[in-house]
Amino acid sequence: MAEDLLLSANTIAAIAVSILGLIVAWDAFWLTRQRTDIPNLGELNNGGFAWKSEGAQEVIRQWGNLASMAAMIALPWALIGASNTSYWYAIAWDALLSLHIISLLIPKRYAITRTHLFADGQRYDWNRLRLAHRQPARRIMLLRKGWGVFGPLPLGGEQNDLSKARSCIDLALDSEKSWELFSPHALEQE
Repeated sequence: MAEDLLLSANTIAAIAVSILGLIVAWDAFWLTRQRTDIPNLGELNNGGFAWKSEGAQEVIRQWGNLASMAAMIALPWALIGASNTSYWYAIAWDALLSLHIISLLIPKRYAITRTHLFADGQRYDWNRLRLAHRQPARRIMLLRKGWGVFGPLPLGGEQNDLSKARSCIDLALDSEKSWELFSPHALEQE
């Protein structure tokens, strides 16, 4: 009787692959919005800053995610024989994860405004973000408040761009400082 209530291994595999497919499609949708949300790079009219990364900088930014994706690609193959699951689900799983890896490595556009951070096609309100206490080399690490260890939001780019971005982030996160201090004209006067 209890066995009748259990889902088959193939049904569970189909559910897992479907969920992964939705995640990949969701991320792809948001990545297509980058150019719409951030049409211009450099100094912004509101005193903010926008920049882009290159593929190599995205590897540095996403190294942890890439390592976990590699493990997730290998994992189903170890379980197929033991669970009597069709190997087609593992192939579909690996294909979707490969697409996700490609999306992680695509150069990204970032922007900082007085009220929001734009990254990965998403918009993040500053009151929901904070800087990590320990900053890694060659990227900026923000954390989503309330997410704990599951909320890192690294930003990639060239060192010059990251230095300017860090100045903007400090101003955006510090409510006592005036955002107007960071503007193209203020930088010229220094």
